[in-house]
Amino acid sequence: MKQNGKMTEHPGSNQCLRIMWRSCNLCMCLFFSLASYVQINDPDAGLWMAAYTIPAGLCLLISLNPHITEASLWRRLADLHTLISAAVASMLGWVLYQKRIKDVFQQEEGREFSGLALTMVWLLLCRHSGRNPIGALRVCTATAITVFPFVAWLYYYINKDLRSAWPEHCKTAL
Repeated sequence: MKQNGKMTEHPGSNQCLRIMWRSCNLCMCLFFSLASYVQINDPDAGLWMAAYTIPAGLCLLISLNPHITEASLWRRLADLHTLISAAVASMLGWVLYQKRIKDVFQQEEGREFSGLALTMVWLLLCRHSGRNPIGALRVCTATAITVFPFVAWLYYYINKDLRSAWPEHCKTAL
């Protein structure tokens, strides 16, 4: 739509993008909640449950009120979680590099690294999303990121051979 010589978005498209953004955050809340739940059998369950429960809660808040990302408490909690996740992911990444691991999902460190990387990327994508109107690029990126973990989880769930070398606590959660 052209207005005063400038291209503007169709009024309905912005509403659609907001709905998609909130839906992606609700789906990621569900994913992070499931990721937290499956940690129940893990030897260090408390640590990993917190690592996924915090982003789940932050995503739930965004799905209820997208402007919450501008609240100081939300930003500080997300930043602290991202900082700690980056530090732990760096250590896990170093271990994977030192061991020359190629099948990342076959190693516990690789799965932990991937989960932390996902939480970091998601929280960084959400940062300041309440400040400006949600753009198509952010929503497209969010949609792709949202679909990926569900598809990967389903793929590993269907292909039991891929999980055969996993420790017992990783096989019995779901």
